Amino acid sequence: MKNFYKYSVLTCAILLAACQPKSEPKESQDQSQDPAMIQQQTESTLRGESVKVALTLPECKGNTCPDFVVERLQSNFAFIDQFLDEQILDQLSKMLDVVDADKAISTVQAAEQKPNLDTQVQHYANAFIKIDEELKALSISHQISLLVKPKILQTEGSLATVVLNSSSYMGGAHGATSQRYYNFDLVNQKQINLNDLLLAKQQAALKKLAHDAFKAWIVDSKLANNPEEYEQAWPFEMTDNFLLGENGLILQYGEYEIGPYVVGLPRLVIPFDQLKGVLKPEYLPKVDAPAASTVVADTKSKT
Repeated sequence: MKNFYKYSVLTCAILLAACQPKSEPKESQDQSQDPAMIQQQTESTLRGESVKVALTLPECKGNTCPDFVVERLQSNFAFIDQFLDEQILDQLSKMLDVVDADKAISTVQAAEQKPNLDTQVQHYANAFIKIDEELKALSISHQISLLVKPKILQTEGSLATVVLNSSSYMGGAHGATSQRYYNFDLVNQKQINLNDLLLAKQQAALKKLAHDAFKAWIVDSKLANNPEEYEQAWPFEMTDNFLLGENGLILQYGEYEIGPYVVGLPRLVIPFDQLKGVLKPEYLPKVDAPAASTVVADTKSKT
């Protein structure tokens, strides 16, 4: 009888376990992630626009009012927006070499764990207005201006490219301009530098191609008949400021880097056909395979 009760209890336990509802499977790690982050991981097209940074500037009327405009990028890739914010601040620090502004920004950074971009740009705007007031006090009535604005150029493919355009006029003989290109791998969400494009041990080969393009630019621009003589005053130097154009690799230079002010912002273009064996295949144009030729039988009788 004791064994009977033992087996009866065991049987009931098994039946009760079978009747219990199955536990729901745990949500996958992907389901717990931020939907925006998941979208960015699968997104392959950069979309966005530049918007003005909100600033407080003094009221002014007339054609000598200082003009201070800074725009930032708002896109579907947060890591690019954050990177560009840092570059905008870096560019402002170069354009406005003002100690007071740097001290004020350092104070804000010490007080805030993550300083707001608007707050940091406002300090540069204040320094800019102070410069204008000092010029006006010296009876210099020129309109000074400053502009920093990012723009999306290439939105998809092996690289997405954003250019940061900057210009300023601070009352001197002429203004200053710059164009800085930033390239991004959207799939892996990282910035791509010039060396990242190259096959192993091809830095010297690329530098030679760039130097040859520099010599051709000297002659084509009629800057000198002899490139060697020109290089005595303006020696060639390599740059890491680049973008991939329709016809080749474009190396962008700044003012006074490889020529006098009159040449502006020089560009050297290295055609893609010269870059085979230098650039990684994924950064070269895709060549469509030729269509298979159709052989037409000769039905004419031979005589």
